[in-house]
Amino acid sequence: MTLAMTQLLGALPTVDEHHVDRRQYPRGVAFMDGQYLPMSEAKVSVLDWGFLHSDATYDTVHVWKGRFFRLDLHLDRFFGGVERLRMKLPYDREKIASILNNCVALSGHQSAYVEMICTRGTSPTFSRDPRQAENRFMAFAVPFGSVANKEQLERGLHVAISETVRIPPKSVDPAIKNYHWLDLVKGLFDAYDMGAETALIVDTNGHIAEGPGFNVFVVKDGSLRTPAFGVLPGITRRTVFDLCAEIGLSATAADISRAEIKDADEVFITSTAGGIMPVTRIGDASVSNGHVGPVTRRLMDLYWQKHDDPQWTTAVTYP
Repeated sequence: MTLAMTQLLGALPTVDEHHVDRRQYPRGVAFMDGQYLPMSEAKVSVLDWGFLHSDATYDTVHVWKGRFFRLDLHLDRFFGGVERLRMKLPYDREKIASILNNCVALSGHQSAYVEMICTRGTSPTFSRDPRQAENRFMAFAVPFGSVANKEQLERGLHVAISETVRIPPKSVDPAIKNYHWLDLVKGLFDAYDMGAETALIVDTNGHIAEGPGFNVFVVKDGSLRTPAFGVLPGITRRTVFDLCAEIGLSATAADISRAEIKDADEVFITSTAGGIMPVTRIGDASVSNGHVGPVTRRLMDLYWQKHDDPQWTTAVTYP
């Protein structure tokens, strides 16, 4: 083992440094119970409340060209979700950032999808009292993947609006990133049945909400809007607001009706898994002229340019 590798893992004394070999992790690395493992060996107990009850929170950050994008914002949201769910992490913020770095570094991936998770864990007595559960932290890094593939990014996605209603925020706080996806999965099947590639579902008032793993924006007369109610305040969504402020575009959060999204000049979705991705067809109709619009292209270009900016990114320390 090299000195650099030893120093990299030195902050985590529970790791067996003598058995770390990057060649063991060609597709991804997980961190569980103080150990780095190949993804194929990362297991969760069937008694974990994260599995049994979807009692967990998580956050996902991506690495592009060896740099984390907006890592601090993802850590802020993750720690906020853990606190609001009354969970406890075994590591502080600095240690978790180090673990995420190590997962990427050991995998060798220059572009990666990196997830941090805290589950309620298990109760030693199988109690139904969540206060007795031992919370569990885990993380992993796998190759970067996008909601939209290369072809879809060029021509724009075909989206369908499902009548499925998003879980109301009075039931599950959407600001806490969670695994409650049955409404989103139902929306996806509705979209597939309509011949579309992905879905948007609606909020309890019948307005456009969000899709499986992404927020949505509409552009009309040069101004941008994104749904405000019942949606996850995504980091890429926030990034669009930051980019718009930088280049002088108006962007607001407000209700968006079905009619308004279909009448938009441009539509795009946003996600850590893919960034800013154009939508050129909604249901049976094209968005405007059916081509990716100039505002969307400008924001897409600027978004990826920011991945080289040290003020927006954090370099991975590779061995």
